[in-house]
Amino acid sequence: MHVSVCIATFRRNERLRALLQDLANQQLPPYEVIVVDNDAAGGARNIVEWARRRFTDLSIRYDVQPIQNISLTRNRTVALANGDWLAFIDDDERAPPAWLLGLARAADNCSADCVLGPVVPVVASTAPAWIRRGAFYDWPRMPTGSVVPRNQLRFGNVLLRASLLRTELPFDPAYGLTGGEDGDLLARLAHAGTRIVWCDTAIVHEPIEPTRLSLRWLLRRALRGGQDFARHTLAGRYGPVTPLRRASFLTRAALQSIAALGLAGVSWPIGRHRTAHWLLKAAANAGKLSVFWGYHYREYAAPATPAGSPHQQRNASA
Repeated sequence: MHVSVCIATFRRNERLRALLQDLANQQLPPYEVIVVDNDAAGGARNIVEWARRRFTDLSIRYDVQPIQNISLTRNRTVALANGDWLAFIDDDERAPPAWLLGLARAADNCSADCVLGPVVPVVASTAPAWIRRGAFYDWPRMPTGSVVPRNQLRFGNVLLRASLLRTELPFDPAYGLTGGEDGDLLARLAHAGTRIVWCDTAIVHEPIEPTRLSLRWLLRRALRGGQDFARHTLAGRYGPVTPLRRASFLTRAALQSIAALGLAGVSWPIGRHRTAHWLLKAAANAGKLSVFWGYHYREYAAPATPAGSPHQQRNASA
């Protein structure tokens, strides 16, 4: 199995350095590593050159995609890749030595066209107690070999048969400033009958940046996740969209948002993490509603800082 590992990066040089070192130590060596930089200044070039000198057995291809658009950046990684399979990992994640081998074995053993694996958050011990108690960065897991439900599709740790992406624009540029391009791709593949399975042993780790350890960041992520889910639903990614289904979706989101706000108020005595949980539910449903009046939170359009701006976003099914 020839696996090209695809990385879209943006001003996370030290995180990228650590990831490239992880990839050099894989039990199943990558056929090649593709790094596409969304920083027009090419800020990651020195890191790639360092990795080429240090890990001579690791083939690394580097390019700059200067337009601020995560979809175009991911599409460029696909265009440069020559492997039969493409593995996608975010530039702020860490890959244990067995990661790529685990994905490959699951694809073979389960006769899968796509394999998803866990992204395990690493929250610093210095994080606020309510953050550590709330498990806000965790995602659902399931037994290896399980077919992944459409409302739990997510990127950040995925292996795909390359032929599935040999289209002009596999990642939709319309999501390039808002995020959600990854969930849209997986939803389209699932709708087309692609066999997408889970491998619970192919773990990667995500150290949570200090700037993400706040209620504000979590609320913005929940809002964006709700918007992603609504856009995918209304685009027919989860089934036919009828006027009745649109009305039902709108009504349910409004009622759930109101209920979540009420539960946030009464849960304060139980603990701040409980209140935050319900506030995030309310924000996610508000995000769903906002799509109906045309509002899209454009995370990638905001000015970024080298370490502080969340860049590689996850699809949230809310």
